[in-house]
Amino acid sequence: MRVLLVDRWGTDGMLDIAMRMQADGHDVKWSFARDDKTKMVGKGLVDNIVSNWREWMYWADVVVLADNTKYLTEMDAWRAKGVPIVGATKEAATWELDRQVGQNLFKKHKIDVPDFKSFSNYDAAIAYVKKENRAFVCKPSYDEVDKSLSYVGKTPCDLVYMLEKWKKQSRHKGAFILQEKVTGCEMAVGAWFGPHGFSTGWCENWEFKSLMAGDKGPNCGEMGTVLRFTKTSKLAKKVLEPLEDELIRVGYCGYVDVNCIIDEAGTPWPLEFTMRFGWPTFNIQQALLNGDSAEWLSALAQGRDLKPFSLNQTAVGVVMALPEFPYGKSKPEDVTGAPLYGLTPAMMSNVHLCGAMKGKAPIEKDGKISDGEMIMTAGDYVLIASGVGETIRQARGKAYRILDKIKAPASPFWRPDIGSRLKDQIPEVQSLGYATGMAF
Repeated sequence: MRVLLVDRWGTDGMLDIAMRMQADGHDVKWSFARDDKTKMVGKGLVDNIVSNWREWMYWADVVVLADNTKYLTEMDAWRAKGVPIVGATKEAATWELDRQVGQNLFKKHKIDVPDFKSFSNYDAAIAYVKKENRAFVCKPSYDEVDKSLSYVGKTPCDLVYMLEKWKKQSRHKGAFILQEKVTGCEMAVGAWFGPHGFSTGWCENWEFKSLMAGDKGPNCGEMGTVLRFTKTSKLAKKVLEPLEDELIRVGYCGYVDVNCIIDEAGTPWPLEFTMRFGWPTFNIQQALLNGDSAEWLSALAQGRDLKPFSLNQTAVGVVMALPEFPYGKSKPEDVTGAPLYGLTPAMMSNVHLCGAMKGKAPIEKDGKISDGEMIMTAGDYVLIASGVGETIRQARGKAYRILDKIKAPASPFWRPDIGSRLKDQIPEVQSLGYATGMAF
Protein backbone atom coordinates (compact mmCIF):
# COMPACT_ATOMS: atom_id res chain seq x y z
CA MET A 1 0.00 0.00 0.00
CA ARG A 2 1.13 3.55 -0.75
CA VAL A 3 0.85 5.85 2.27
CA LEU A 4 1.45 9.60 2.39
CA LEU A 5 2.01 11.12 5.84
CA VAL A 6 1.45 14.88 5.87
CA ASP A 7 2.96 16.42 8.97
CA ARG A 8 3.31 20.07 9.95
CA TRP A 9 5.98 19.76 12.61
CA GLY A 10 7.98 16.56 12.23
CA THR A 11 8.60 16.59 15.97
CA ASP A 12 5.61 14.72 17.39
CA GLY A 13 5.06 11.01 16.93
CA MET A 14 4.74 10.56 13.18
CA LEU A 15 8.23 9.06 12.91
CA ASP A 16 6.99 6.09 14.92
CA ILE A 17 4.04 5.58 12.57
CA ALA A 18 6.20 5.92 9.46
CA MET A 19 8.61 3.29 10.76
CA ARG A 20 5.83 0.86 11.68
CA MET A 21 4.13 1.16 8.31
CA GLN A 22 7.46 0.80 6.54
CA ALA A 23 8.26 -2.32 8.58
CA ASP A 24 4.90 -3.77 7.53
CA GLY A 25 6.01 -3.54 3.91
CA HIS A 26 4.20 -0.40 2.80
CA ASP A 27 5.58 2.30 0.52
CA VAL A 28 5.63 5.31 2.87
CA LYS A 29 6.35 8.93 2.04
CA TRP A 30 6.57 11.38 4.94
CA SER A 31 6.39 15.12 4.42
CA PHE A 32 7.13 17.75 7.05
CA ALA A 33 8.73 21.18 7.30
CA ARG A 34 12.48 20.65 7.58
CA ASP A 35 14.57 23.32 9.28
CA ASP A 36 17.64 23.41 11.49
CA LYS A 37 15.74 21.74 14.32
CA THR A 38 14.10 18.99 12.31
CA LYS A 39 16.43 18.31 9.38
CA MET A 40 17.93 15.21 11.03
CA VAL A 41 14.64 13.69 12.26
CA GLY A 42 14.09 10.30 10.66
CA LYS A 43 17.48 10.18 8.93
CA GLY A 44 18.39 6.55 8.28
CA LEU A 45 15.06 5.39 9.71
CA VAL A 46 12.51 6.42 7.06
CA ASP A 47 13.35 5.75 3.43
CA ASN A 48 11.32 8.50 1.78
CA ILE A 49 11.08 11.93 3.37
CA VAL A 50 9.63 14.27 0.75
CA SER A 51 9.42 18.06 0.64
CA ASN A 52 6.26 18.62 -1.39
CA TRP A 53 3.34 16.47 -0.30
CA ARG A 54 1.09 17.85 -3.05
CA GLU A 55 3.01 15.92 -5.68
CA TRP A 56 2.04 12.64 -4.07
CA MET A 57 -1.68 13.07 -3.32
CA TYR A 58 -2.95 11.10 -6.32
CA TRP A 59 -0.17 8.55 -5.82
CA ALA A 60 -1.34 7.64 -2.31
CA ASP A 61 -3.81 4.91 -1.43
CA VAL A 62 -4.38 6.73 1.86
CA VAL A 63 -3.26 10.14 3.15
CA VAL A 64 -2.75 10.62 6.88
CA LEU A 65 -2.87 14.18 8.22
CA ALA A 66 -1.06 14.55 11.54
CA ASP A 67 -2.31 17.97 12.60
CA ASN A 68 -5.36 20.23 12.31
CA THR A 69 -3.76 23.68 12.04
CA LYS A 70 -2.49 23.75 8.46
CA TYR A 71 -3.41 22.63 4.92
CA LEU A 72 -7.08 22.06 5.86
CA THR A 73 -8.61 24.08 3.03
CA GLU A 74 -6.45 22.22 0.53
CA MET A 75 -7.22 18.88 2.13
CA ASP A 76 -10.95 19.51 1.89
CA ALA A 77 -10.48 20.20 -1.82
CA TRP A 78 -8.53 16.94 -2.26
CA ARG A 79 -11.31 15.06 -0.44
CA ALA A 80 -13.80 16.48 -2.90
CA LYS A 81 -11.64 14.98 -5.68
CA GLY A 82 -11.93 11.54 -4.07
CA VAL A 83 -8.55 11.30 -2.34
CA PRO A 84 -8.93 9.16 0.83
CA ILE A 85 -7.74 11.25 3.77
CA VAL A 86 -7.65 10.43 7.48
CA GLY A 87 -7.54 13.69 9.38
CA ALA A 88 -9.50 16.80 10.27
CA THR A 89 -11.71 18.80 7.96
CA LYS A 90 -11.55 22.59 8.22
CA GLU A 91 -14.92 22.82 9.95
CA ALA A 92 -14.23 19.97 12.37
CA ALA A 93 -10.94 21.57 13.41
CA THR A 94 -12.81 24.64 14.65
CA TRP A 95 -14.46 22.49 17.31
CA GLU A 96 -11.06 22.28 18.99
CA LEU A 97 -9.33 25.48 17.91
CA ASP A 98 -12.22 27.87 18.52
CA ARG A 99 -13.29 27.16 22.08
CA GLN A 100 -16.58 28.99 21.70
CA VAL A 101 -17.55 26.91 18.66
CA GLY A 102 -16.76 23.70 20.53
CA GLN A 103 -18.65 24.67 23.65
CA ASN A 104 -21.67 25.83 21.67
CA LEU A 105 -21.71 22.53 19.78
CA PHE A 106 -21.99 20.63 23.04
CA LYS A 107 -24.83 22.89 24.14
CA LYS A 108 -26.60 22.40 20.81
CA HIS A 109 -26.70 18.67 21.53
CA LYS A 110 -27.98 19.12 25.10
CA ILE A 111 -24.61 18.39 26.68
CA ASP A 112 -24.01 20.72 29.61
CA VAL A 113 -20.71 22.62 29.67
CA PRO A 114 -19.09 24.89 32.28
CA ASP A 115 -20.13 28.51 31.83
CA PHE A 116 -17.59 30.58 29.93
CA LYS A 117 -17.07 34.07 28.60
CA SER A 118 -15.07 35.00 25.50
CA PHE A 119 -12.61 37.89 25.35
CA SER A 120 -10.54 39.53 22.67
CA ASN A 121 -8.49 41.85 24.88
CA TYR A 122 -6.77 41.67 28.24
CA ASP A 123 -8.28 44.75 29.88
CA ALA A 124 -11.82 43.41 29.60
CA ALA A 125 -10.77 40.03 30.97
CA ILE A 126 -8.86 41.58 33.87
CA ALA A 127 -11.84 43.78 34.74
CA TYR A 128 -14.14 40.75 34.63
CA VAL A 129 -11.97 38.71 37.00
CA LYS A 130 -11.72 41.63 39.42
CA LYS A 131 -15.47 42.17 39.32
CA GLU A 132 -16.31 38.50 39.86
CA ASN A 133 -13.46 38.05 42.35
CA ARG A 134 -13.21 34.39 41.41
CA ALA A 135 -10.63 32.21 39.73
CA PHE A 136 -11.30 30.86 36.22
CA VAL A 137 -9.63 28.60 33.69
CA CYS A 138 -8.10 30.64 30.85
CA LYS A 139 -7.77 28.95 27.44
CA PRO A 140 -6.75 30.24 24.00
CA SER A 141 -9.45 30.11 21.37
CA TYR A 142 -7.53 30.01 18.10
CA ASP A 143 -4.70 28.13 16.39
CA GLU A 144 -2.28 28.24 19.34
CA VAL A 145 0.45 25.72 20.08
CA ASP A 146 1.84 27.39 23.21
CA LYS A 147 0.48 25.19 25.99
CA SER A 148 1.56 27.74 28.59
CA LEU A 149 -1.35 29.95 27.55
CA SER A 150 -3.79 27.47 29.07
CA TYR A 151 -3.85 28.40 32.72
CA VAL A 152 -5.95 27.24 35.67
CA GLY A 153 -6.29 30.17 38.05
CA LYS A 154 -5.75 29.25 41.69
CA THR A 155 -7.07 32.55 42.98
CA PRO A 156 -8.40 35.70 41.30
CA CYS A 157 -5.10 37.41 42.13
CA ASP A 158 -2.81 34.95 40.34
CA LEU A 159 -5.09 34.93 37.30
CA VAL A 160 -5.01 38.73 37.12
CA TYR A 161 -1.22 38.55 37.39
CA MET A 162 -1.02 36.11 34.46
CA LEU A 163 -3.35 38.20 32.31
CA GLU A 164 -1.31 41.33 33.04
CA LYS A 165 1.91 39.44 32.25
CA TRP A 166 0.55 38.17 28.93
CA LYS A 167 -0.66 41.68 28.11
CA LYS A 168 2.85 43.09 28.54
CA GLN A 169 4.30 40.28 26.44
CA SER A 170 1.50 40.40 23.82
CA ARG A 171 1.25 36.63 24.17
CA HIS A 172 -2.36 35.98 23.12
CA LYS A 173 -2.75 36.65 19.42
CA GLY A 174 -6.51 36.09 19.26
CA ALA A 175 -9.58 35.41 21.35
CA PHE A 176 -9.53 33.45 24.59
CA ILE A 177 -12.10 32.29 27.09
CA LEU A 178 -12.45 32.37 30.85
CA GLN A 179 -14.22 29.20 31.89
CA GLU A 180 -15.80 28.33 35.22
CA LYS A 181 -13.70 25.94 37.28
CA VAL A 182 -15.26 22.54 37.93
CA THR A 183 -13.92 20.29 40.65
CA GLY A 184 -13.79 16.53 40.25
CA CYS A 185 -11.87 13.83 38.38
CA GLU A 186 -10.48 14.53 34.92
CA MET A 187 -11.21 11.80 32.38
CA ALA A 188 -11.43 11.75 28.60
CA VAL A 189 -13.00 9.49 26.02
CA GLY A 190 -12.25 9.25 22.33
CA ALA A 191 -13.02 7.13 19.30
CA TRP A 192 -12.04 6.57 15.70
CA PHE A 193 -14.64 7.77 13.24
CA GLY A 194 -15.23 7.30 9.53
CA PRO A 195 -18.02 7.24 6.94
CA HIS A 196 -19.46 4.21 8.77
CA GLY A 197 -19.70 6.10 12.05
CA PHE A 198 -17.83 5.25 15.23
CA SER A 199 -15.42 2.31 15.10
CA THR A 200 -15.61 -0.41 17.71
CA GLY A 201 -13.87 0.53 20.96
CA TRP A 202 -14.19 3.68 23.06
CA CYS A 203 -10.78 4.97 24.14
CA GLU A 204 -11.06 6.01 27.78
CA ASN A 205 -7.93 7.92 28.71
CA TRP A 206 -6.23 9.96 31.41
CA GLU A 207 -3.56 12.49 30.46
CA PHE A 208 -0.67 13.62 32.66
CA LYS A 209 -0.03 17.07 31.27
CA SER A 210 2.42 18.68 33.67
CA LEU A 211 6.17 18.35 33.31
CA MET A 212 6.94 17.13 36.80
CA ALA A 213 5.81 14.44 39.22
CA GLY A 214 2.79 15.27 41.31
CA ASP A 215 1.37 17.36 38.44
CA LYS A 216 3.82 20.17 39.16
CA GLY A 217 5.52 22.46 36.69
CA PRO A 218 4.45 23.79 33.30
CA ASN A 219 1.77 22.28 31.12
CA CYS A 220 3.53 20.60 28.20
CA GLY A 221 0.67 18.76 26.52
CA GLU A 222 1.28 15.25 27.79
CA MET A 223 4.19 13.66 29.62
CA GLY A 224 2.30 10.40 29.58
CA THR A 225 -1.12 8.86 29.28
CA VAL A 226 -3.10 5.87 30.55
CA LEU A 227 -5.69 4.47 28.16
CA ARG A 228 -7.79 1.48 27.25
CA PHE A 229 -10.34 0.57 24.57
CA THR A 230 -13.67 -0.72 25.84
CA LYS A 231 -16.85 -1.84 24.11
CA THR A 232 -19.15 0.18 26.37
CA SER A 233 -18.48 3.53 28.02
CA LYS A 234 -20.84 5.63 30.09
CA LEU A 235 -18.75 8.72 29.33
CA ALA A 236 -18.90 8.09 25.57
CA LYS A 237 -22.66 7.64 25.76
CA LYS A 238 -22.99 11.07 27.34
CA VAL A 239 -20.49 13.20 25.40
CA LEU A 240 -19.58 11.43 22.13
CA GLU A 241 -22.52 9.39 20.86
CA PRO A 242 -24.82 12.46 20.63
CA LEU A 243 -22.36 14.00 18.14
CA GLU A 244 -22.41 11.21 15.52
CA ASP A 245 -24.70 12.99 13.06
CA GLU A 246 -22.63 16.17 13.40
CA LEU A 247 -19.42 14.27 12.63
CA ILE A 248 -21.00 12.73 9.55
CA ARG A 249 -22.24 16.16 8.44
CA VAL A 250 -18.71 17.65 8.47
CA GLY A 251 -17.23 14.60 6.72
CA TYR A 252 -14.94 13.73 9.61
CA CYS A 253 -12.54 10.81 9.37
CA GLY A 254 -10.05 10.35 12.18
CA TYR A 255 -9.81 10.49 15.93
CA VAL A 256 -12.17 12.56 18.08
CA ASP A 257 -11.71 12.99 21.81
CA VAL A 258 -13.53 14.89 24.56
CA ASN A 259 -11.81 15.74 27.83
CA CYS A 260 -14.11 16.12 30.85
CA ILE A 261 -14.30 16.78 34.56
CA ILE A 262 -16.66 14.38 36.33
CA ASP A 263 -18.08 16.07 39.42
CA GLU A 264 -19.08 14.44 42.69
CA ALA A 265 -22.66 14.00 41.45
CA GLY A 266 -21.43 12.02 38.42
CA THR A 267 -22.06 14.75 35.86
CA PRO A 268 -19.40 14.97 33.13
CA TRP A 269 -18.47 18.53 32.15
CA PRO A 270 -16.79 18.64 28.72
CA LEU A 271 -13.77 20.93 28.67
CA GLU A 272 -12.49 20.65 25.11
CA PHE A 273 -12.36 18.64 21.92
CA THR A 274 -9.36 17.02 20.29
CA MET A 275 -10.12 16.82 16.57
CA ARG A 276 -6.93 15.19 15.32
CA PHE A 277 -4.41 12.50 16.17
CA GLY A 278 -3.39 12.81 19.81
CA TRP A 279 0.33 12.84 20.57
CA PRO A 280 1.45 10.67 22.32
CA THR A 281 -2.02 9.09 22.57
CA PHE A 282 -1.83 7.74 19.01
CA ASN A 283 1.58 6.21 19.65
CA ILE A 284 0.36 4.53 22.83
CA GLN A 285 -2.68 3.17 20.99
CA GLN A 286 -0.28 1.31 18.70
CA ALA A 287 0.59 -0.92 21.63
CA LEU A 288 -3.02 -2.17 21.58
CA LEU A 289 -3.30 -2.43 17.79
CA ASN A 290 -3.78 -5.88 16.32
CA GLY A 291 -2.38 -5.97 12.82
CA ASP A 292 -1.35 -3.31 10.39
CA SER A 293 -1.87 0.43 10.98
CA ALA A 294 -1.82 1.32 7.26
CA GLU A 295 -4.44 -1.29 6.39
CA TRP A 296 -6.59 -0.14 9.32
CA LEU A 297 -6.42 3.58 8.46
CA SER A 298 -7.14 2.86 4.81
CA ALA A 299 -10.19 0.83 5.81
CA LEU A 300 -11.29 3.65 8.13
CA ALA A 301 -11.23 6.13 5.22
CA GLN A 302 -13.30 3.68 3.16
CA GLY A 303 -15.92 3.33 5.89
CA ARG A 304 -14.94 -0.13 7.13
CA ASP A 305 -14.41 -1.03 10.78
CA LEU A 306 -11.62 -3.58 11.17
CA LYS A 307 -12.04 -3.58 14.97
CA PRO A 308 -8.26 -3.36 15.32
CA PHE A 309 -7.76 -2.65 19.02
CA SER A 310 -7.58 -5.10 21.91
CA LEU A 311 -10.40 -4.34 24.32
CA ASN A 312 -10.11 -4.07 28.10
CA GLN A 313 -6.31 -4.10 28.12
CA THR A 314 -4.59 -1.10 29.67
CA ALA A 315 -1.75 0.74 27.95
CA VAL A 316 0.52 3.28 29.62
CA GLY A 317 2.90 5.55 27.75
CA VAL A 318 5.68 7.72 29.17
CA VAL A 319 7.53 10.47 27.29
CA MET A 320 11.34 10.61 27.37
CA ALA A 321 12.68 14.10 26.69
CA LEU A 322 15.90 16.09 26.82
CA PRO A 323 16.57 19.53 28.30
CA GLU A 324 15.31 22.17 27.50
CA PHE A 325 11.97 20.54 26.74
CA PRO A 326 9.24 21.84 26.89
CA TYR A 327 10.57 25.34 26.27
CA GLY A 328 11.95 24.70 22.77
CA LYS A 329 15.12 26.69 23.45
CA SER A 330 17.62 23.90 22.87
CA LYS A 331 20.16 24.38 20.11
CA PRO A 332 19.93 21.59 17.51
CA GLU A 333 23.51 20.51 18.24
CA ASP A 334 22.68 20.05 21.93
CA VAL A 335 19.87 17.56 21.32
CA THR A 336 21.06 15.81 18.15
CA GLY A 337 23.36 12.82 17.93
CA ALA A 338 23.20 11.46 21.50
CA PRO A 339 23.31 7.64 21.28
CA LEU A 340 20.43 5.70 22.80
CA TYR A 341 22.30 2.79 24.33
CA GLY A 342 20.30 -0.21 25.45
CA LEU A 343 17.69 -0.27 22.68
CA THR A 344 17.19 -3.75 21.29
CA PRO A 345 14.97 -5.04 18.44
CA ALA A 346 12.83 -6.87 21.01
CA MET A 347 12.01 -3.57 22.72
CA MET A 348 10.96 -1.67 19.60
CA SER A 349 7.32 -2.77 19.60
CA ASN A 350 6.95 -0.70 22.77
CA VAL A 351 9.36 2.10 21.88
CA HIS A 352 7.84 4.89 19.82
CA LEU A 353 10.52 7.13 18.33
CA CYS A 354 9.85 10.84 17.80
CA GLY A 355 13.00 13.00 17.71
CA ALA A 356 15.37 10.29 16.52
CA MET A 357 17.70 9.34 13.70
CA LYS A 358 20.29 6.70 12.85
CA GLY A 359 23.97 7.53 13.01
CA LYS A 360 27.35 6.41 14.32
CA ALA A 361 28.49 6.47 17.94
CA PRO A 362 31.05 4.67 20.11
CA ILE A 363 30.03 1.08 20.85
CA GLU A 364 31.85 -1.86 22.39
CA LYS A 365 32.29 -5.01 20.34
CA ASP A 366 34.61 -7.91 21.13
CA GLY A 367 36.13 -5.91 23.96
CA LYS A 368 37.01 -2.97 21.73
CA ILE A 369 35.39 0.45 21.36
CA SER A 370 34.75 1.71 17.85
CA ASP A 371 32.08 3.65 15.98
CA GLY A 372 29.00 1.69 15.08
CA GLU A 373 25.57 2.46 13.64
CA MET A 374 22.75 2.93 16.11
CA ILE A 375 19.65 4.98 16.96
CA MET A 376 20.36 8.48 18.27
CA THR A 377 18.47 11.58 19.34
CA ALA A 378 17.40 14.22 16.81
CA GLY A 379 15.44 16.57 19.04
CA ASP A 380 14.37 17.19 22.62
CA TYR A 381 11.14 15.12 22.37
CA VAL A 382 12.84 11.77 21.95
CA LEU A 383 10.46 8.86 22.37
CA ILE A 384 7.55 7.28 24.20
CA ALA A 385 7.88 4.00 26.04
CA SER A 386 4.65 1.99 26.35
CA GLY A 387 3.54 -0.99 28.34
CA VAL A 388 0.40 -3.14 28.25
CA GLY A 389 -1.19 -5.10 31.06
CA GLU A 390 -4.37 -6.30 32.68
CA THR A 391 -3.99 -3.50 35.22
CA ILE A 392 -2.55 0.00 35.29
CA ARG A 393 0.16 -1.21 37.65
CA GLN A 394 1.28 -3.93 35.26
CA ALA A 395 1.26 -1.64 32.23
CA ARG A 396 3.16 1.21 33.85
CA GLY A 397 5.71 -1.23 35.27
CA LYS A 398 6.49 -2.51 31.77
CA ALA A 399 6.82 1.02 30.37
CA TYR A 400 9.23 2.09 33.11
CA ARG A 401 11.34 -1.05 32.78
CA ILE A 402 11.91 -0.12 29.13
CA LEU A 403 12.98 3.40 30.08
CA ASP A 404 15.35 2.07 32.72
CA LYS A 405 17.16 0.04 30.05
CA ILE A 406 17.81 3.05 27.81
CA LYS A 407 20.99 4.99 28.56
CA ALA A 408 21.82 8.25 26.82
CA PRO A 409 24.64 10.73 27.56
CA ALA A 410 22.37 13.76 27.25
CA SER A 411 20.48 13.88 30.58
CA PRO A 412 17.19 12.34 29.39
CA PHE A 413 14.28 12.62 31.80
CA TRP A 414 10.70 11.48 32.23
CA ARG A 415 7.94 11.69 34.82
CA PRO A 416 8.22 8.80 37.28
CA ASP A 417 4.55 8.79 38.31
CA ILE A 418 2.47 8.36 35.16
CA GLY A 419 -0.68 6.54 36.23
CA SER A 420 -0.07 6.78 39.98
CA ARG A 421 -2.87 9.21 40.83
CA LEU A 422 -5.40 6.81 39.27
CA LYS A 423 -5.02 4.53 42.28
CA ASP A 424 -7.45 6.88 44.03
CA GLN A 425 -9.29 8.32 41.04
CA ILE A 426 -10.37 5.09 39.34
CA PRO A 427 -12.40 3.88 42.37
CA GLU A 428 -13.87 7.37 42.64
CA VAL A 429 -15.18 7.49 39.06
CA GLN A 430 -16.23 3.82 39.23
CA SER A 431 -18.49 4.65 42.15
CA LEU A 432 -20.26 6.98 39.70
CA GLY A 433 -20.55 4.35 36.96
CA TYR A 434 -17.51 5.25 34.83
CA ALA A 435 -14.46 3.18 33.80
CA THR A 436 -16.18 -0.01 34.86
CA GLY A 437 -14.05 -3.13 34.93
CA MET A 438 -10.76 -1.24 35.02
CA ALA A 439 -8.29 -2.13 37.74
CA PHE A 440 -5.33 -0.23 39.10
